[in-house]
Amino acid sequence: MLTVGFLLELAGATILLLFAVRMVRTGVERAFGASFRRLVTGSKAKFKATIAGIALAAIMQSSLAVAILITGFVSAGSLSFQLGLPAMLGADLGSALIIQFLSLDISWLAPLLLVLGGLMFLKSQSPTPKQIGRAFLGVALILLALELMRATVMPIRDSSFLPQISTSLTRDFITAFLIGSVLTFIMHSAVASVLMIVTMVSIDALPLMVGLSLMLGANLGSSLLPLWVTRAMPPLAKQVPLMNFLIRGSVSIIMVIAINRSQIIEFLPNINDAQKVIFCHILFNLLLLLAVPFSGLLERAASKLMARELANLEEMPVHYRSVINHNNLDNIEVAIASIRRETQRMLLLIEEMMLPIMELFKEYDVKQMDRIVKKDLVINEALNGTRRYVSELSSVRGIKNSTDAHRKELSNLLEFAIAIEAAGDVISKTLSKLAANKDREGVRFSSEGLAELCSMHDKVIANISLAANVLVSGDVGIARQLLEEKNEFTLRQRKSRKSHLKRLAKGRVEVLESSDLHLETGLAFKEFNSHIASIAYPILAREGQLLDSRLVSEN
Repeated sequence: MLTVGFLLELAGATILLLFAVRMVRTGVERAFGASFRRLVTGSKAKFKATIAGIALAAIMQSSLAVAILITGFVSAGSLSFQLGLPAMLGADLGSALIIQFLSLDISWLAPLLLVLGGLMFLKSQSPTPKQIGRAFLGVALILLALELMRATVMPIRDSSFLPQISTSLTRDFITAFLIGSVLTFIMHSAVASVLMIVTMVSIDALPLMVGLSLMLGANLGSSLLPLWVTRAMPPLAKQVPLMNFLIRGSVSIIMVIAINRSQIIEFLPNINDAQKVIFCHILFNLLLLLAVPFSGLLERAASKLMARELANLEEMPVHYRSVINHNNLDNIEVAIASIRRETQRMLLLIEEMMLPIMELFKEYDVKQMDRIVKKDLVINEALNGTRRYVSELSSVRGIKNSTDAHRKELSNLLEFAIAIEAAGDVISKTLSKLAANKDREGVRFSSEGLAELCSMHDKVIANISLAANVLVSGDVGIARQLLEEKNEFTLRQRKSRKSHLKRLAKGRVEVLESSDLHLETGLAFKEFNSHIASIAYPILAREGQLLDSRLVSEN
């Protein structure tokens, strides 16, 4: 019975730890997501890309989240392999550094962060402080989860149960290594799994050698996660995770054998065992950065390993092809799911179109412009295909036998698909042409005006991700946040307009020359954002959270 109670309490502490880590990541992503995109894709050198990866993982407390971002950028063509791999390797070092911070005796911070984070999350009317409060709450819960884990394990560390397991794993370091790998893969968080290992070692529940084997296994598991998440992506997106796995996996296997079959452990600093585990974890990830200068060579190796997939790769990635299945017309629920997937595909294409827009304004690129136009044509075809599919549905018994809720959902999805197509037109027919005019006329923005437009661009990129979350989840809270972000964007655009007019009144030449361009670009961003935010209206209306003119006030 003691064993059952212990396992239940340990599972509870583990779940709390996982929840807390995700809470931090969610808060940081929602508060600063767009800035992260700019940080990664703005890196033009391997060293800067590595630093960007370290910084993002440390802030988000998740190397997996950074890996997903990187693979998405590589897939979209906004980040090269030679910059993506350093960023991914840097991300794992960043998560290792945050483990060092969280393992310190900072439990006294938990009450402070709970109070501060709780007040910011509950009382703040602005989305950014609210999400920062969420992140503070997450860090506090991490500290509490670690304390709970220590308190759970302490009573049984001297029992016969735990020493037997420790002795067995000490003799069989391969099993310990594999357990660490599987644990990280299941938990989907290297930070959480290594923190758990460090906590166990710190209270002498696990010996040092077992802790090191588990930690190295966790590093292997962390390289498996991006590979698993990107398994359905185009070959170009899978190259970076594949090479990261091969590098990290091979080095972790070599290290676990070296540590357990040699006397290398004797050369570790004279610190406690828990800190030795963390030291080795950081040292391991630092060692992997030696691969950064050879990213060009590694890219060629990855291309050879995936030669068959790359040879069969079409000019357009897989998400450029329709996912609508015309064989499911007699099942309304499957048909709706098919349209939802098609709408998600359209939203992904819209994001790829919007990402390079500010770069076009800074340095016009005809090839980039052509790619944007081609993607807009794909979106137009997707909308036409969706309309045809809905028309076909109306002629079969599936739609006739559907409920009012089904028909309403179908209508809402079609309306949003139309809104996405309209958003694509804003990019291809307005923003892209404004960028072309700027280049042709040799106009330049003022530094203040450019910063304002970049800020608006970052915000619409973030709102695309938010809209995608609303589309997938149908969550009323996220829908409400999206509409709040829309309202905030309108205020941001008005503020930019007023600031521009003030600069114009001062007679600055560059402001005068770029006036029409600046104002029209701001309006285009606003129009685009309104189209994207439209997904929130039917969800909020369904829950009674929408009045004729505004959101219902939140108590």
